[in-house]
Amino acid sequence: MKVSEKIQLQINKIPEETTFGYEQLGITKSEFQAGTKVIERLLKKGFISKLSKGVFYKPGKSVFGDLKPSDTELIRNYLYEGGKRIAYITGVSLYNQLGLTTQMAFRIKIASRVKRIYINTKAIKATPVKSYAEVTEDNYKILGFLDAIKDIKIIPDTPINTIISMLSSRIKELDNITKNKLVSYSLLYPARVRALLGAILERLDYVDINVLKESLNPLTKYKLGVNKNRLETAQNWNIE
Repeated sequence: MKVSEKIQLQINKIPEETTFGYEQLGITKSEFQAGTKVIERLLKKGFISKLSKGVFYKPGKSVFGDLKPSDTELIRNYLYEGGKRIAYITGVSLYNQLGLTTQMAFRIKIASRVKRIYINTKAIKATPVKSYAEVTEDNYKILGFLDAIKDIKIIPDTPINTIISMLSSRIKELDNITKNKLVSYSLLYPARVRALLGAILERLDYVDINVLKESLNPLTKYKLGVNKNRLETAQNWNIE
């Protein structure tokens, strides 16, 4: 099969308003040069559009003209490499999605362990941050949740004690397997994260918290501005 036919076949399978890169075209390294020429022809014909270097999409059609991918779809292609998740959205954008703040982020933060991901297009602007663990499809939500605990003092527009109540409600709904993962990954985070997570889990009567307690310096105090009437176990973890 010719390279042009192979690429056309793969693009035909991609839904409109969905981003893709060369990895999704099923071409080999030896076919890459020919593949770039095929892509150039398809761009000139308007069959596909370019989002950024190496990232394209099939524009949707409407009576108002071509439709671009949604913001979520625009970012999705940057979060994967070789079909595997390597990054996730964090910061205010994530905390807004979690319902912890009503503020919207002008610039998105993307966390990854293996790659620094910048995006600078008309629609999306993003900067990289280092994740505390290698990102996978299985753990990225847990890492994002721990990010929220880490950033609790700087999440805008919502009081700390309100955020603690919201996070506690979400943790309460988790099964024990997920709670175990939350504890395990928290060991990679700053001590204040482990202390606050420990206080929340203790309040929820979750018993497997010894590893958190043992990871902390018993003389260190964590000044988070927590109302002890809202989190009675805070004093057990030196949280003020």
